[in-house]
Amino acid sequence: MILFFLAYFGGMLTIVSPCILPVLPFVFARADRPFIRSGLPILAGMAAAFAAVATLAAVGGGWAVRVNQYGRDAALALMALFGIALLFPVLSDWMTRPLVALGARLSQSAEQPGNAQDSSVLTSLLLGVATGLLWAPCAGPVLGLILTGAALQGANAQTSLLLLAYAAGAATSLALALLVGGKAFAAMKQSLGAGEWIRRGLGLAVLAAVTVIGFGLDSGFLTRISLSSTASLEQGLLDRFHSDPAGANAQIKPSVVMTGGPAMMSGNPAMMMTAKPTAPAEDLPVEGALPSLSGAVEWLNSPQLTADALKGKVVLVDFWTYSCINCLRAIPYVRAWAEKYKDQGLVVIGVHAPEFAFEKNVNNVRAAITSLGITYPVAIDNDYAIWRAFNNQYWPAHYFIDAKGQIRHHHFGEGDYDGSERVIQQLLAEAGGSTTPGDLVTVSASGSEAASDMGEVQSPETYIGYERTENFVSPGGVVKDARHVYTAARPRLNEWSISGAWTIKGEHAVLNGKDGSIVFRFHSRDLHLVLGPPADGKPVRFKVTIDDAAPGESHGTDIDAEGQGIVTGQRLYQLVRQNGEIADHTFAIKFLDPGVQAFAFTFG
Repeated sequence: MILFFLAYFGGMLTIVSPCILPVLPFVFARADRPFIRSGLPILAGMAAAFAAVATLAAVGGGWAVRVNQYGRDAALALMALFGIALLFPVLSDWMTRPLVALGARLSQSAEQPGNAQDSSVLTSLLLGVATGLLWAPCAGPVLGLILTGAALQGANAQTSLLLLAYAAGAATSLALALLVGGKAFAAMKQSLGAGEWIRRGLGLAVLAAVTVIGFGLDSGFLTRISLSSTASLEQGLLDRFHSDPAGANAQIKPSVVMTGGPAMMSGNPAMMMTAKPTAPAEDLPVEGALPSLSGAVEWLNSPQLTADALKGKVVLVDFWTYSCINCLRAIPYVRAWAEKYKDQGLVVIGVHAPEFAFEKNVNNVRAAITSLGITYPVAIDNDYAIWRAFNNQYWPAHYFIDAKGQIRHHHFGEGDYDGSERVIQQLLAEAGGSTTPGDLVTVSASGSEAASDMGEVQSPETYIGYERTENFVSPGGVVKDARHVYTAARPRLNEWSISGAWTIKGEHAVLNGKDGSIVFRFHSRDLHLVLGPPADGKPVRFKVTIDDAAPGESHGTDIDAEGQGIVTGQRLYQLVRQNGEIADHTFAIKFLDPGVQAFAFTFG
């Protein structure tokens, strides 16, 4: 019930969000009509359409987004004709094309005395559905939480009801504004005799809104200029009702928010860097039974394992994904525990739950576990079946199960490795392991697996695809899903830009020609970039500079001192490891061949 309240309240807050501005003309264009027969059906249609489309996009995958794009295009055309009819009512008398006639009838039907009331209601409802298809809220943590549940838990009634509650909250705010606006419009028409000019002004506003939405400014520029962001208020409410057990050392499964209508994107994944210490092992309570391990599309290094077959064994379940920097830094310890305690009865299971689409490729995962030296069983959880069974939310996440099949402890993210190992030792001792070693492993990791310098990390994980990107400063902003020639900008700390001919997609950007660049102003010891070659697999050469100079001794493991490197596979590349005092620097990478795919920056 609390979540439904938060959803409704989050929706109400959208009235002060700039992304509500483009749909206001659609609503206020009929503000002078009776609220019950006009305003209420518009808002009901808008709320229902938004909830339905958001649910479908969250659980239906890319095909749902593509199908819905046709609906958005049709809605844009309908609203454009609606605006033209408002602006030039005389033209509607001689326009004969079916869509134009429909647009004219939508703008005039409520004024014709012979029309039945139900016709006016249906007209308003249709306009509301079209508005719902076009509405792209500047969604904050509340909507992100709802849509994360939709993406991970699949289609269910609760998701749809929560989305409907969010949309109803927005409709409530708009209804109050509409009631006030309707009275103001009526007073203006009576006192000034300016009804025709008001009508034409609304027509211009509708056409302007169509232009704004058509060019994607409703989810790009308006979001960036927002002076009334509600994200902090929403996050405060969520924190009050649901504290974060992970501390600050894990990557949250990305929240999905709305941008450009129903296209789904992740919000702002948190990179958390300090861990909550583990309680003494003897105080560990029973947290529940080991859930089912069924649903993986494939198992690597082992036949399929089951909860029943693991009874009598101490089990460590590690949720990870191979391009996650937090996961990579935890793996040396998991690997060491698997080796040290395998003869004492410990079974380690890696559950690979992908973040990016390329991580669903089993061959990519197979290559990654070979490169990382992982020999314990790995379940390929491409459908998040095991993830959902554990109700997990983080990468990495470690669950410790005793020999009775009971979860006795969990740990989210990096850190507190000594505490986690003590838990393993305690559970093995409970299972009758009299020869369990009492010492702790010593890990000497290098490259991207080396521990982060947490005190110097002042740059957040940053995604390249438009669904989750932030702080993009190339002039003109993002052009979605179309080839565009970008120019570089001079970024401030944690801002980035690109230059050259790129196509920015929802999850990543693709370089259409050679000599494209990405620039990022950062503050951390390490900088990583998730990259992939073109679809044909051809290697892509690149060169890195730091403050316009070769990196020298500050080069990462995937480049040389001159900054030269090659993209050969879809993975995380360590490009910078600063040598010496850590400070703000401008990172630049220039790709010498076309087709590279860029996904996300991470830091350490």
